[in-house]
Amino acid sequence: MDAFGIIGTYIAAAVGTLAIGLFLRWFDRKATAMVQWRKGPPWYQPIADVLKLFSKETLVPSTARRTGFLIAPAIGLAASALVAAILWSAVLRPDVGFVGDLIVVVYLLLIPPLMTIFGGLASGSPHAAVGASREMKLILSYELPFFLALLVGVIHSDWSLQLGQSSVIGVVPLYNISGVIAMVLAIIAMQAKLGQVPFDIAEAECEIMSGVYAEYSGAPLAIIFLGKAMMLAVMPLLLITVFWGGLTATPLGIAAFIGKYVLLVVLVTLIRNTNPRLRIDQIMRFFWFGLAPLGIAAVVLAVLGW
Repeated sequence: MDAFGIIGTYIAAAVGTLAIGLFLRWFDRKATAMVQWRKGPPWYQPIADVLKLFSKETLVPSTARRTGFLIAPAIGLAASALVAAILWSAVLRPDVGFVGDLIVVVYLLLIPPLMTIFGGLASGSPHAAVGASREMKLILSYELPFFLALLVGVIHSDWSLQLGQSSVIGVVPLYNISGVIAMVLAIIAMQAKLGQVPFDIAEAECEIMSGVYAEYSGAPLAIIFLGKAMMLAVMPLLLITVFWGGLTATPLGIAAFIGKYVLLVVLVTLIRNTNPRLRIDQIMRFFWFGLAPLGIAAVVLAVLGW
């Protein structure tokens, strides 16, 4: 594929995933409203929110490091878009990829939360600094269980670090004991990576006034909103690709893929609406002393073929 083809694929994947993400943001808000016995917003509300933010003035605090403060959301969104391009390529053509694309995806998925920290610290706000500190601790908490969960998928795929390899060799890690454990770990880590309740400590509106996002407004805040929407669309796609067999190009396979995707999104929404926010010390203990040992057990079981 030539350079124009690669760029075109990147743009198509980014735009398509962004559209899915905005729809999922509406679905999340609509489901939340139903849980709370409210009507909820219309389907176009996320689009209207983004357009409204882009039309508003961008205010930069006098104490902020202007360049870092403004560029951090854009870098986070670009990383999410690149992840979307790699994942859709692996889903649609699992036999075509590059060695180690899973490592690249894991690395790129770390950039958005790091940019959240960077932007919060660059704002010069004490509330944002507290939120950035919390985000650092959150990353240190969930990354190890998330890595162990993905390692289980790698083991079941004949130790391949290429996305879609399980689909190529016809193996579904989720149909093993270790795969079930890894999937549970990955779903919980996904919730934390998305910054959703009960792991929304970096934002925590009622405690630190939106935390890392307290000083953002206008276009940068719209870009943050778009980045969150794209991450919501990307994470379930990664879990299906690694643990649940990816996509089979048949009518039944496409229907099954959509069902799996919707199920994971519904789980994220239900977890968000049925749990209180945890304290940072509770989160760290939960991931380090609860999920990390469970992840190690899953890896051992995967090595044993279970």
